[in-house]
Amino acid sequence: MATIYTYWISTALLSLLYLTSAFMYLTKRDWAGRALVDLGYPAYLVPLMIAVKVLGAAAILLRVNVALSDLAYAGMLYHLLLAGMAHLAVRKPSGALPAVIGLALLITSFVTQNAAREIPSPYAVAGVF
Repeated sequence: MATIYTYWISTALLSLLYLTSAFMYLTKRDWAGRALVDLGYPAYLVPLMIAVKVLGAAAILLRVNVALSDLAYAGMLYHLLLAGMAHLAVRKPSGALPAVIGLALLITSFVTQNAAREIPSPYAVAGVF
């Protein structure tokens, strides 16, 4: 039972992190564009990042398809790793903190998903908790 709560809490917090980020990108588009440029990315990625963050969180929360959910987990893993490394590369380690927190939530959610979901993911580690 504790594993189920762990899954839902970590998944909810991960989704909240992604949806809050997408909302900030949407409402503060100029700031988000400047932030991406400061990290070495083009500002035209802002609309794409909004869509990807919302769709990724929705794929994990709704889990309409297990393969799509696993793909969203993989995409989030790469996104969080690259975001953290981008902040470290421009010597802004405090900017990497949300990525580190997101990685911890992502790993927790992925590892505990089979305990809470009816259809198990073939890639999640079985019997961890």
